[in-house]
Amino acid sequence: MRVGVLALQGGFIEHIRHLQTLGADTFEIRKRLDLAQPMDGLIIPGGESTTIGKLLNDLDLFDDLKKKIDSGLPVFGTCAGMILLAREIAGMETACFSSIDIVVKRNAYGRQLGSFFAEAEMTGIGLIPMTFIRAPYIESAGAGVEILSVVDRRIVAAREKNVLVTAFHPELTSDNQVHRYFVEDIILKQGKSNNFAPILN
Repeated sequence: MRVGVLALQGGFIEHIRHLQTLGADTFEIRKRLDLAQPMDGLIIPGGESTTIGKLLNDLDLFDDLKKKIDSGLPVFGTCAGMILLAREIAGMETACFSSIDIVVKRNAYGRQLGSFFAEAEMTGIGLIPMTFIRAPYIESAGAGVEILSVVDRRIVAAREKNVLVTAFHPELTSDNQVHRYFVEDIILKQGKSNNFAPILN
């Protein structure tokens, strides 16, 4: 199994480390040529969503990545990654990939709670640590979206078809359960269980 991690800006190294603890092969996506490599899944990390969106276009990565996601490639976006994958960003005219039917509010917690830590339940996993850094949250979700976690009455994790998003940064804790959840979903969808049997035990 190979998981590509978008490495244009933000906390991509931390995602790679978590994936490696699970035994996944990883590679960084920095240029269009990187997309020629086999890829079973994709992670779009946190960072600055406007900057990442601009770089996706400047480096001619956007169209090919969107085709892969639209064709069913499993993708996991955290914080800025969630913003880039959302169908709509509140107060903005354009979205990026529009891959999951959610409306996201950027920098939603304001300065006082710009960064904070919580422990909350996530469907399919259980109680996990959550690190929020100038985080967005999901204002609304379409009928086909599964809400996975709510913190302080705000939606902070969701999934639809091949797309998983979190407003928090699971890569910034020592807990790899969210990454395990993502990898196991790839295994179940793509029949990789023979190579990754230890993860399912």
